[in-house]
Amino acid sequence: MTTRSAWWQRLPLFMNDKPKSPWGNGGGGAGDDGPRNPWAVPPGGKPRGAKPSALDEFLRRARGPGGPGSGGGGFPSLPSGAGGRSIWLIGGGLIVLVWLALTSVHVIAPQQRGVVTYFGSYAYTLDSGMHFTWPAPVATVTKIDVQEIRTEDFPDGGTAPNLMLTGDQNIVDLAYAVRWDIVDPQNYLYQIKDPRGTVRATAESAMRSVIATVNMNQAITGGRVEIEQRAQTLMQQILDEYRSGVRVQSVAINRADPPTSVIDDFKLVSAAQQKAQSDQNVARTYQQQVTARAQAEAQQFDLYYTQYKLAPEVTRRRMYYETMESVLAKNNKTVVDTGVVPYLPLRGRPGVPAPAAPPAPALVGGQ
Repeated sequence: MTTRSAWWQRLPLFMNDKPKSPWGNGGGGAGDDGPRNPWAVPPGGKPRGAKPSALDEFLRRARGPGGPGSGGGGFPSLPSGAGGRSIWLIGGGLIVLVWLALTSVHVIAPQQRGVVTYFGSYAYTLDSGMHFTWPAPVATVTKIDVQEIRTEDFPDGGTAPNLMLTGDQNIVDLAYAVRWDIVDPQNYLYQIKDPRGTVRATAESAMRSVIATVNMNQAITGGRVEIEQRAQTLMQQILDEYRSGVRVQSVAINRADPPTSVIDDFKLVSAAQQKAQSDQNVARTYQQQVTARAQAEAQQFDLYYTQYKLAPEVTRRRMYYETMESVLAKNNKTVVDTGVVPYLPLRGRPGVPAPAAPPAPALVGGQ
């Protein structure tokens, strides 16, 4: 409460002493019914029991709640005293409990890992399950899905051309996909700024490096598996050097074609190469057959030579007979040794006429 000066307290008395005041004569008697100065003090020295003015009401509300009869418009006031302090304590306790439940209790899913930091500095990694940490902002938990397989397509969308230079100075349009996941959440979050961009840049660099060491035929036809394995190995080596926390699952080539502008001519060249390869295969097959036959004859001759060394005369005669037999097998001749008259069943052989029947014997003496 503000204390007034002495002359301010006397000011209403001076105003009442003026006989011709527009507010009345200021007599203050009982029979005085005229208008009275509102600033004047009644004769008893006590203020009248009039209603408070608008200024007094405004000052009362500005001083705050707590006084008697403080109801009215404006914002609702909170209770004061011991009951008010209890309500404030209960509300503050509820806020603290909610804050602790939201920032101290962490549920990590089976496919996730939680990276804990204290004031932004790495502390440890949480496995799956329910865990408790210091509340924020002391501790912060970042959840990372370590089982999700992420796929990057090159080129992005798979339709635009992606030209690369081969080792024989040809150009190939290559489309491929890289599948990767996270094995180290700490390195994944804090060792590289843009993990996805780093993986894409590493894959592009590794694939171009491998394609530069093979020719066009290997890139388009039979060398895809080797190229994929080499690119995956090179990618993993680069990402491990960066300590990226990323593991490359696979690299798959989806398209390997010549550029669109020369694809028709390339098809003609490819057809000619395939025909040449087919002719070479036919010639190689004939070579193998002739070689096998010659080797068989050589082995047969070796067997004859072994037997010839054991019995030269007998082997020589047998070889002679076998040779003559193979030569005369289709001739209508029979060769026999001298001094031998064997029975030769010549009847019925082609080219040999049937023998004539023998004449009947003559009768002697007319019989």
